[in-house]
Amino acid sequence: MKRALITGITGQDGLYLAELLLTKGYEVSGLVRGQNNPKLPLLRELLPDVKVLTGDLLDLSSLMRAFTGAQPDEVYNLGAISFVAYSWDNAHLTSDVTGMGVLNMLEATRLHCGEDLSKVRFYQASSSEMFGKVQQVPQTEETLLWPRSPYGVAKVFGHYMTINYRESYGMHASSGILFNHESPRRGPEFVTRKVTQAVARISLGLQDQVALGNLDAKRDWGFAGDYVKAMWLMLQQDTADDYVISTGETHSIRELLDVAFRHVGIEDWDSRVYQDPAFFRPAEVDLLVGDAAKARKALGWEPEVDFVGLVQMMVDSDVAEQRRLNA
Repeated sequence: MKRALITGITGQDGLYLAELLLTKGYEVSGLVRGQNNPKLPLLRELLPDVKVLTGDLLDLSSLMRAFTGAQPDEVYNLGAISFVAYSWDNAHLTSDVTGMGVLNMLEATRLHCGEDLSKVRFYQASSSEMFGKVQQVPQTEETLLWPRSPYGVAKVFGHYMTINYRESYGMHASSGILFNHESPRRGPEFVTRKVTQAVARISLGLQDQVALGNLDAKRDWGFAGDYVKAMWLMLQQDTADDYVISTGETHSIRELLDVAFRHVGIEDWDSRVYQDPAFFRPAEVDLLVGDAAKARKALGWEPEVDFVGLVQMMVDSDVAEQRRLNA
């Protein structure tokens, strides 16, 4: 039985990845910061077989204890402060957790392995936000990184530190440069879930409008359940490497609104949406679209859920949730 340690296990990716690994017969341990983590009850409800360990990405000694408790063959570092808008208000904390946290996890892995650095395989959750002010369309593993937020800058640090540990110590350390990936488990502060939740409430007469920022921003959106399969596939390769994971399609916020509102029978949504300057980024990332040719060829990975199917899935989930909450 293989053993895996997942940081950020209470996030959407962590939950989907843990489910995937459990179906493959893994023993899964999840690192949770603090005993009062508000998402811990959901983790225990959905995945009672996961072994919960407490630790903090900023505390190396706690990470070493987690390694002792988990004895992992594979480590998936998904933990981060991942809400981009938050990173401008809390740049220092974001840099510590999202950047230095990667270094701490790499160092904990190295120390745990001792002389045998091949016994643990490491996955780092890099991000398309690293491309920022894009220098090439579509973006590949070779595209120059030009981050446009403190979050993106911190992810670049973690990405290059992972490469450095791979090259310096020969560690099996891979990074997945994942483009935007969503699901019904996405937090409501993210624009996709904010839209689908609002559309559900508007369709049920529970609210009238939703406030958004830049409606013309474009993203490459996929399904989180598909993307965690790519994470696992990376650690099954003989040689560690970095891979762009994306659908290769780009869609605007306006298209997101079109699909979501149309799914509940609303064709004209102009009066339902207004733009609030508070939601505009200080430095916008206008167009992200990835080229996942390397992952398709080397990993045999393909996304299964398309954009329309993803949005409809999220709207259906939010309609059901709002009906339950307001029954």
